[in-house]
Amino acid sequence: MIKYAVKELNEEIAFSDVVYLDNQFILATPEMRVSQKMKQALTDWGFAEILSDGKPIVEAPTGETARAQLASITARYSTGDDEKIAYVEQFYTAFKEYMESVFDKVDKKNTLDYQEVTDHVRSACAIIREDRRFILRSQKTPPTETEKNYMASHAVHCMIISIIIGLRLKLPEEKLIELGTAALLHEIGMLKLPKESKGYYTKRPLTQSEKKAIISHPLLSYSLLKSFNAPLVVCLAGLEHHERENGAGYPQKLTGDKISLYAKIIAVACSYDALTTNRPHKEAKDNHTGMLYILKNEEKQYNETIIKALLYSISLYPIGLFVLLSNGKKAQVIDVNPENPLYPIVQVFGAFTSTGENVVIETSKNGVYIVRPLTKSENSRMD
Repeated sequence: MIKYAVKELNEEIAFSDVVYLDNQFILATPEMRVSQKMKQALTDWGFAEILSDGKPIVEAPTGETARAQLASITARYSTGDDEKIAYVEQFYTAFKEYMESVFDKVDKKNTLDYQEVTDHVRSACAIIREDRRFILRSQKTPPTETEKNYMASHAVHCMIISIIIGLRLKLPEEKLIELGTAALLHEIGMLKLPKESKGYYTKRPLTQSEKKAIISHPLLSYSLLKSFNAPLVVCLAGLEHHERENGAGYPQKLTGDKISLYAKIIAVACSYDALTTNRPHKEAKDNHTGMLYILKNEEKQYNETIIKALLYSISLYPIGLFVLLSNGKKAQVIDVNPENPLYPIVQVFGAFTSTGENVVIETSKNGVYIVRPLTKSENSRMD
């Protein structure tokens, strides 16, 4: 092991391997910052040296170098952000209204122009590929009190999340379009449920007959999509999106590799959106809590590769989330760190550059990091 003199330790230094007081007692784990308080304690206890097989890691630079780095990061993320967010919010609103009209035609006239839907998805793929972080930063529009509004909102959210996962999995363009179309239309069978089953969109508990009717909707989705000449892979996504890796899903109780890829992706996207969106019968969880639920993957419901793709696409603290930082500042997550989903990039409120822009920083284990999401009351006070 290498010996390091305590008096020469800098407050901003960590080590790439475990740090020991002697050959047995662990002082710090890899990349744990050696604080001024720790250094003082070592001196008070009479320790002149520490041991480690690792090398010192110099942390965030100070002075002119730090300011230059910060300015570079801020410039990368601040230019034209407001215009981009406004643009993607218009895109989302227009797409939701389009899907409301699509579902209305299916419900009342039993017609659907499948090619038109795929053309819309093709355009959406290009926007999501280019502006993913702006789409995720924009706030969800609360649906109004009809089932078609809920279906349209859920469909568009699922399409966006599914395409983002598909991009991470490096699906080719035509597969992305198929996936996005399947995500838009996977719940289409809900439109053909008996009227008594519309309790799904109310605050009251469902009756047993209503629960049975809802469980039949994947079969109805499959039949409808097939009647509209959708490709088999899209029909199967509608049929299988409630199947689970462990065989606990429905309607066929399929397991693992027997479930189609699009259905596996939509299952994760659908569940994440359901967790993080307000419904008449439940209150939404924040995006971080929703992500933790998916990551926990109780009883191995979801495919691990797809969970990982979601995590690395939107981070543990998902893009758009408002958070409290370790320095006491409030911020919004605006992008992922491609190297580590635990430490995303945030825009700090109340900290400004010389040009008046909010400061943007890369969070890190030993620098400024996220403590927790902001509560609803803390969010409302920021409006």
